[in-house]
Amino acid sequence: MAKPNYSFEKRQRELAKKKKKEEKLKDKEQRKQHGDASGGDDDSNPASAEGGEPAAPSAEGQSAS
Repeated sequence: MAKPNYSFEKRQRELAKKKKKEEKLKDKEQRKQHGDASGGDDDSNPASAEGGEPAAPSAEGQSAS
């Protein structure tokens, strides 16, 4: 049975991280050049997606003793 080559696996992970980081920097530069100010998804703020403030808790479950 062949023994695992951990050095190779580690190098592959490092290369994948480096590639991903370079792609992120490249995308960031493109957004900067094109003037996109969106900054992310529209779903980032759930209150705005619902059309206002979050609903207040109902008074049905509360009892006045």
